Order: sequence, then structure tokens, then C-alpha cells
Amino acid sequence: MAVQTAPVVAVREAGGSLADDLRAVSVVWRRELIRFFRARVRIVTSLVQPVLFLFILGTGLSPVIQGNAGIDFRTFMFPGVVAMTVLFTAIFSAVSVVWDREFGFLREMLVAPVRRGAIVLGKCLGGASVATAQGIIMLALAGFVHVPYSPALLITLALEMALLAFVLTAFGLLVASRMQQVESFQIVMQFLVLPMFFLSGAVFPLRGLPAWLTVLTRIDPLSYAVDPMRRAVFDHVAAPAAARATLAPGLSWGSWRLPVWFEIAMIAGVGVILLIVAMRQFSKPE
Repeated sequence: MAVQTAPVVAVREAGGSLADDLRAVSVVWRRELIRFFRARVRIVTSLVQPVLFLFILGTGLSPVIQGNAGIDFRTFMFPGVVAMTVLFTAIFSAVSVVWDREFGFLREMLVAPVRRGAIVLGKCLGGASVATAQGIIMLALAGFVHVPYSPALLITLALEMALLAFVLTAFGLLVASRMQQVESFQIVMQFLVLPMFFLSGAVFPLRGLPAWLTVLTRIDPLSYAVDPMRRAVFDHVAAPAAARATLAPGLSWGSWRLPVWFEIAMIAGVGVILLIVAMRQFSKPE
């Protein structure tokens, strides 16, 4: 009597393929977006500090320079405040890695049958998307500080914000890759983020500074993101030549004024390097 055997169904082992990695990137990216849009309080509170800088500090300092430059100081500060919004939101997104590690969720993600680099890339893209969305919300205030709602300007700023958000999120992930406690991460980031912000030219022009301060501003990678955004704004506002020379002189290495494409290429290169290093850090055993 012949024995009939059931056909064997082929089983594909998950993991290792590009499709699995892309699916992991998509899942992690969507998780970050869902967490952001469900936290409405976070969206509102994240805008409080930039608004205070723009309308309180900017209004208070405006009379100091308005007579000399002939332009509202808040117009000058607007690109820096937008960059600040992206900066703090991107760093806040990176702290979720430490939270996930403390509560054990990160361990469950890391044992998934996908490359760890895919998880890091998904986290980076998710944090960058969240930070860009927060920055775009700030663009709604442009008209209140005499920045026109020009489609070309808004698209340029949005693209530059997206690149900056990607770099800053990669930087935050690199720092968070070996942090075990949220408190430690917050202390380290305060030590790094505030100097980055104040040295970027967000609140004062990078011109006529002491030599030691000029060197620090050139080392700060955020300077090379704020400057293209400020140039874009000043290209769309009616500013006197003296105001442009004072408030938007551009970054220079010696006598060479850096072109915008070079600054953007630098930022993109730094972002790729930070992301690669962060991936390698996450690939090491916990």
C-alpha cells in the first residue's frame, strides 16, 4: 500500500535580504511618526522655546541693531530659530533610543532577523522626519518677522531643514548608542547642544569676532547649516547692502567665502559619516 506524503511547503527564513531590511526601516520610521503625532503636548511645548527666542529675545535686541543695519533683527534671527527647532527636536527624537534601552524594547528590536543598520537608519529617518515637520510648523511664523511666504524660499528652507535634521538625528543616535540612562544622555547633550547652537551664528552675526571665537564658529558643524538658510532668507527680503554685509556675510575660510553648495555638501558628508559610525556602534554586542 503506497503511503502518500503531504507536499512540503517552502519556508523562507526571514532576515538577510534587502526587502527585509527595507521593511524594517519602514516600520521603525512609521513608529517614530506615530509617536510624534500622538504626542500633541510635545508638539506644542517644543515650539515654546523657539517662539520665545524669536519674539522675546528678537524684539528686545532689535532696537540695538536696527538703526545700523536697517532691518528687523527678528528677520536675521529667523533662520537660526528654525535651526534651533530642528536641533532640539532631532535630539529629543534620539533620546527615545535610551528610553527603549531602559525599558527593554530596544533589545527586542535588535534581535529581529534584520540588520541592525536597518533599525538605525529607520530611527534616523523617523527622527529627521519629525524634526523637519516641527521646523515646517515654525515656517508658518515667517510673515510675522517680515520673511515672505515665497514658495521657492519655503521649499529651499524645508529641504535644508531636512538635511540638517538627518545630520542631527544621526549625531544624537551616535551619542545614544552607548548611553544606558536618560539622565546621562541629557547631561551629555546639554554639554554639546548649547555650544553648537550659540556658536552657529543663530543669534549673532559671524563677523568681526575675536580670533578665538571665529575659530570655534568654523569648527561648529551647525554653522554650515544656518548660513545657507540665512542666505536664502536674505535673498528674498528687501535688505540694504549694508545690512547684508553685516548680518549675512557668509562663512569664510581665510579670504574664500564658502559657496552654498559646498556648505551643503559638507553637512551631507558629516551626516553620512555619523550615520555609518552609529550603525557600527549599534552592531556591537550590548
